[in-house]
Amino acid sequence: MTLNYKKVGESGQPLIILHGLFGSLDNWLTLSKAIADQGYTVFLVDQRNHGRSPHDDEFSYEHMAADLKELLDQQQLSNPILVGHSMGGKTVMQYAVSYPGTFDKLVVVDMVPKAYPVHHDDILKGLNAVPLHELESRNQADEVFAQHEPNLGVRQFLLKNLYRKEDDSFEWRFNLRVLTRDIEKVGVPVTATEAVTAPTLFMRGAKSDYVLDSDWDMIQEIFPNAELDTIAGAGHWIHAEQPKAFVESLISFLKK
Repeated sequence: MTLNYKKVGESGQPLIILHGLFGSLDNWLTLSKAIADQGYTVFLVDQRNHGRSPHDDEFSYEHMAADLKELLDQQQLSNPILVGHSMGGKTVMQYAVSYPGTFDKLVVVDMVPKAYPVHHDDILKGLNAVPLHELESRNQADEVFAQHEPNLGVRQFLLKNLYRKEDDSFEWRFNLRVLTRDIEKVGVPVTATEAVTAPTLFMRGAKSDYVLDSDWDMIQEIFPNAELDTIAGAGHWIHAEQPKAFVESLISFLKK
């Protein structure tokens, strides 16, 4: 699959960033400029069924890792650094397992290889409740969505995916039908028959419960050259909540 991407910076080692569930490359635009200024060519990528990349009935980490491999081959990117947040973190871990030796370093943001239970039921109910064909404004969509998701910040983030088509009707950027059908696949574990020896940074938010101290032994079984950095004052959305600390942690790891 040919993915939609945006390139930031014109020189330096390629650094690929993959967003999380319900996200898009637009979530990383501001931060990508700060990273590019440190001497990297940043590629922001919309994963399948998200953003402006194609929609497809096939949805798994194996497919998303293959999409990433196709992008790297198309752009002839050698020795790239791979960065993934949340679902994107699972994708880059799956890529590392599936295509060893094709990348330099790995950065996994607030995610580990373990299985996670489904915890987006209310969000999916809210998104599916929005009457797209009757919708006249984003405010109307927010009023419907608010009945299922009380957090304004979460609603604003998700409603960024709502856009007007040429006929003036509304549609979602993400493939809501497939994401609803396959939401359990987002939480599946990443498994490996051989260890990934590339240098790997696991970055977690101090206020997040996605990466626990008890996960470390399991992480090191697959990623023996991993290190962990905990970002103070951040929850799951480290790059949005503590952008300066995120960039400092990232660049410190990459410069070692």
